[in-house]
Formats: sequence, structure tokens, C-alpha cells
Amino acid sequence: MRKYFGTDGIRGEVGKGPITPEFMLKLGWAAGQVFKEHDKKILIGKDTRISGYMFESALESGIVAAGADVRLVGPMPTPAIAYLTRTFRASAGIVISASHNPYTDNGIKFFSAQGGKLSDELEEKIEYYLDQPMQVVDSSLIGRAKRIDDAAGRYIEYCKGTFPIGLQLSGLKIVVDCADGATYHVAPRVFSELGAEVIPIGVNPDGLNINEDSGATKPELLRKNVLAEEADIGIALDGDGDRLILVDRFGKVCDGDDVLYIIANHLMDTGRFNGGVVGTLMSNFGLELAFSENGIGFSRAKVGDRYVNEKLIHHGWVLGGEPSGHIVCRDITTTGDGIIAALQVLRAMVEEEKALHELLEGLIKFPQKLKNVRVAARFAPAEEPALQKAIAMANEKLNGLGRVLLRASGTEPLIRVMVEGRDQEMVDELVDYLAAEVEQVAKEKNGQFADS
Repeated sequence: MRKYFGTDGIRGEVGKGPITPEFMLKLGWAAGQVFKEHDKKILIGKDTRISGYMFESALESGIVAAGADVRLVGPMPTPAIAYLTRTFRASAGIVISASHNPYTDNGIKFFSAQGGKLSDELEEKIEYYLDQPMQVVDSSLIGRAKRIDDAAGRYIEYCKGTFPIGLQLSGLKIVVDCADGATYHVAPRVFSELGAEVIPIGVNPDGLNINEDSGATKPELLRKNVLAEEADIGIALDGDGDRLILVDRFGKVCDGDDVLYIIANHLMDTGRFNGGVVGTLMSNFGLELAFSENGIGFSRAKVGDRYVNEKLIHHGWVLGGEPSGHIVCRDITTTGDGIIAALQVLRAMVEEEKALHELLEGLIKFPQKLKNVRVAARFAPAEEPALQKAIAMANEKLNGLGRVLLRASGTEPLIRVMVEGRDQEMVDELVDYLAAEVEQVAKEKNGQFADS
């Protein structure tokens, strides 16, 4: 168990511990203590939320006080920080972002020198120094901070370089929704420089509008624009650019399961597929059935791109992701990257000369419903006898033709209730029943709950 680190770094509401300037100063110092043992250079990037400037300054101060150097890249997508950390040979990368959350939240995510998640050992060392008194190195040993002015251009060229030479997006009309987040100055240029006609939306960040009624978690704005512009495809990214949701020319929203299906089948059809695909406990059962019919292996990881990556490495596979839109293409990059994943889908469209909806013709999804129950404090549903009894009853009703999943969110005080089955009416009924049972347990444990 970690005191500060969750499954995806450190995240919370700005101004409330640990998302405070004081903590970020100490975190920077602790990170500096750990990583100056390997190489003195630490890269810092951020998304567009207003508090990022405050926390950037605090982290910078703490790192240089420990005697390590800082490289500042400004607003950049989370996967770009993973890439730039590798190319600049930095000892670590830090992203200041709360991903798809509103501007009132913020957080910290670390990348290793290899562009992956930090090891448990390194997280434990950082937490050790967080509990030690802060001491500034001798003035002659204070670290130096420099700003990297061409970071965006470097990442744009990297993304374009993952698309085959000679292949172009000419003739495609694409609406790109950047959620007023970190991809606002990157994503439209990637697709337009590859030849597409790009209609950008969500590209006017003001520090407060990140993820506001736009982006991968709220694709309705994108859907309306795709229909209005008669575009071939819509691409929605979230605030830090690690999620991808698509919209086809008819306005249908396509999630991460759809993206995995398209990429995996295209790799198979072009003789470039090896191994299988990693999904999560939330992946639709229809995706698993479709892969089975096509001879593609499928394995489920716990929810979270960290666990998807771990299982990919364990199996030696290269493709995995979540319905939420985190897509990992390990043959190309080290972490979930919305732009890179979108390029793989666009490649399939161009090379197969098919529209988005045509690439999905073999995928039949089961009705699935997710309901979040907000609780005063997270708890493990598997350890609650009343909930286990309720799950058993729900599974009995599904009669082997569906799935039930109750799990605690890794980043928010929520219990997520998911039911999947062939019959939509039964799915709706069981979700409501299980959510009510969770509310009752939460009320007994914590004295309060609220639906979300």
C-alpha cells in the first residue's frame, strides 16, 4: 500500500491535500533526491489547467533544491512526456495533469527513463523522502532549469513518423476535438500535415475549460460537428491526450473496444499481428467473442492502463486497451497515446479503403451499462458479504449469458457497477438493483452516499 501514490499517480482536488503547493514542493525535492542518483535531469510537462503553472513552479523549486536539473516543456500530452523523457535521456518525466477530470482537480504522474511507469521500488523511495525533513543542497550544487522550446515540434514529427511513408490522409475530412487540453497545439497539425482536411474544436484553452462538455469523455459536441461538417470521422481526445474516442460519419460513437477491434484485425489482415490483445474487466464480451472467431487471443487485465501494460509485457504482446479509450500500441510507444491510436485506425481506413463503420462490421457488442455510486470512502466490494450475495443473484438471472462487475475506482471515491448481458431490459434492472445494494452497504459503513 502507498501513502500517496494511487494506481495512476497522485490526483485530487486543488488546494486539498496532497494537491497543494507545499506538497508539490516536497514531492519535487523527494523526486530530485531519488533521480539524481541516476542522472540529474528531470523533465516536467503539464496540461492546460490553470493550477498547472503553480504546481510546475513548486516542483521545479523542489527538484533544483535537491540538486537535480529540470527541463520544462510546457503544455504537452501525457504520452509526449513519455516520449520526450526517452529522447532527452532524462532520468524521469513528470506530468502535471488530472487527465479527464475538470480543472478543479490536478495530479502528478511519473514516467521512468524508459518512458514507462515507475517501479514499485522507485515509488517507495520517493515516499520515503516525502516523510524526511527537506534540506537544500549547497548553493554550488543547486540544479538548473531550462525550457525546451521545440518540444511540440519534436512530438509532432514523432507521431507522423509512425505513419507509413507514402501513405497520406488526402481526401479525408476529420473533426478533431482536443477538449481544450494538452493536444490543442499538436493533434490538428499531425493530421493536417499528413494530408487530411482538419476541423479543429476544443483548441482554445483558458485554464478553466479543459474537458468542459467536450473531449473523449463527452463526445456529443464532436458528434454534432461530424454530422454538421459531413466529415468522414471524428477524433476525440481527453485533456491530457491519452484517451481516444471516435465518431463515424453517421454520428455513432465508437469506444476503445471498437478501436482495439479495428487495429487488431488490420494487423492480422496485413500479416503484422503477433500474439493477442489485452483488454480489461470492463471490455465488452462481444469483443472477446469476435476475437475468438477471428483466431485472436484475448486476455483481461484489471482496469487501468498500468495493468494493461503489465499484462502486455507479461505475454509479450503489443496491443491492449480499455473501453474508456486508453489504447497501448507497444510496438510503437510505451504508454497509452490517443494520437498514435487514431493514426492506426486511419491507416486501416486508408489501406483497406473502408469507412470507419465498415471496419466494425464483424463486432457485435452485448448491451452493457455502468453506474457509479459515490461513497464517503472507498471499500472493496469483494469483501462485503451482502454484495457478494447480490452478485450471485444477478449472475443467476443472467444464466451464463453476461457478466457482473463491482469494483472500487482507483482515483475517485466511487464504486463502479457494471452489468453486461444479451437483454437490455434485464441489464438495466440488474444495474439498478446492484447500485441500490452498494448504496445500502455504503450507508451502513460510512453513513452517507450520493449517486454520481
